[in-house]
Parts: sequence; structure tokens; C-alpha cells
Amino acid sequence: MTETVEKLRLELSQLSMQERAELAYFLIHSLDQDVDDNAEFAWNVELTTRMEEIGSGTADGELSDKVFTELREKYS
Repeated sequence: MTETVEKLRLELSQLSMQERAELAYFLIHSLDQDVDDNAEFAWNVELTTRMEEIGSGTADGELSDKVFTELREKYS
């Protein structure tokens, strides 16, 4: 880590939780320079379709308790 980054890290650690969260949000989003508009559109279509399936009762799904239990077993 460079000296500049280390100084920033020390200074930024003094910020409030809210200020650090806002800064983290900014930094993470600053990494997303290349936004794929087609991917964004495709995800919006997929989410809309899934919401409609849930609303109409035609969605296939699993209970969250089952899913989380399986994940805990797999990754613990």
C-alpha cells in the first residue's frame, strides 16, 4: 500500500459510519466504468418476468429456510 493510501486510510477511519458508507458506495460505483446497457435491460426484463410469475402464482420456488439450510451445510 502506498504512503498516500495509508494516510487516506487513517484519515477516513475517523469518519462516521454514514460518511464511510457513502464513500464506500461512491468508490464501488466508480469501479463500474463500463456499464453494459444490454445486460441492464436483460436483467430488468428477467426481474419483471419473475415478479409477474410470483404475482400470478406460477413461479417455481423453494422456501427460504430450506435454501439457507442447504447453503449453510454446503459452505460451513
